[in-house]
Amino acid sequence: MKGKKLILLTAMVMLTMLVTLNGCSKQAAPAGEVKQQTVELRLAHFFPSTHPAETELIQPWAKEIAAATGGKVKITSYPGESLLPSAQIYDGVVNGIADIGLSCFSYTRGRFPVLEVFELPGITYPDSNAASKVAWEGIKKLNPKEIQDTKLLMVLTTGPGDLYTKVPVKKLADLKGLEIRATGLSAKTLQVLGAVPVAMPQSEAYEALSKGIVKGNLGPVEVLKGWRQAEVTDYLTRTPFLYNTLFFITMNLDKWNSLDEQTRKTIETVSEKYFNDVACGLWDKQNTDAWKLAVEQEGMKEITLSDEEAAKWIKLIQPIQGEFVASMDKQGFEGQKILDTVMALAEKYAKKQ
Repeated sequence: MKGKKLILLTAMVMLTMLVTLNGCSKQAAPAGEVKQQTVELRLAHFFPSTHPAETELIQPWAKEIAAATGGKVKITSYPGESLLPSAQIYDGVVNGIADIGLSCFSYTRGRFPVLEVFELPGITYPDSNAASKVAWEGIKKLNPKEIQDTKLLMVLTTGPGDLYTKVPVKKLADLKGLEIRATGLSAKTLQVLGAVPVAMPQSEAYEALSKGIVKGNLGPVEVLKGWRQAEVTDYLTRTPFLYNTLFFITMNLDKWNSLDEQTRKTIETVSEKYFNDVACGLWDKQNTDAWKLAVEQEGMKEITLSDEEAAKWIKLIQPIQGEFVASMDKQGFEGQKILDTVMALAEKYAKKQ
């Protein structure tokens, strides 16, 4: 009998200790402290995983956001169209297929009518740094309705672009009937000059050039290295008055609004830092490196238009600005005010160079 009582007493002591320990473990967190949950965000873009847009901008930016939020926000990048095709990225962010997206506004022509002003021909930017600052400040001033369905975190541009062709283009006659890869407003610009624009994203341009589907491309010099197009073109014609492409990094609005105020402020602060320190001049460094490679390794030849020839090109494309203003007015926007805003900003940042 005594043995049974001892066993029962021992069991009761052990049960009491177990309950006590369990209670302690439940109260391990200080009173009032809420366990932090990690917010995981998927970022879609079309650049290759080796491209500086991924390695020098997206990855460091995502890492700093994670650090600045104490690990609360984790961004996972899906490069190379592995999550969404380039032309579907913006709407994919709107619909929540991706939480964040990086792509070009021009890949969905007509979807962003006001923002086409930043890609108008005839506005000459000295480099991507100036063009990016014009775009970011201009968007803040204009605040177009067309981008209110997402949270725009930053924009960046290629700055001035040039023609890369398989045959030399020294005058307008050389451009006539030539199939050139182009998107957005650039396609219209080339058409006015007598070329045959073929719309496709950069991810398809290499194959199209190698197979002769197109005979050239209009874009920033960086594509010669970043997209290996120096391997499939032979000539570069300098045309800084033809081209500027605007990229966005934007976030799903519902996902953005679900974050607490402090987290949103932190993301904005880090994004502004990366806009100024990295994104603005990202294409400038790439352009320099790409041109060196194109000349030294692929033997590309540079063509500079004479002043007289360049004036002919500019005269032909100038009316596109007027058409933009008329189109804006027809849609209920103040077209001339929009154009004047960007022209003034372009002049302002050109003087700062």
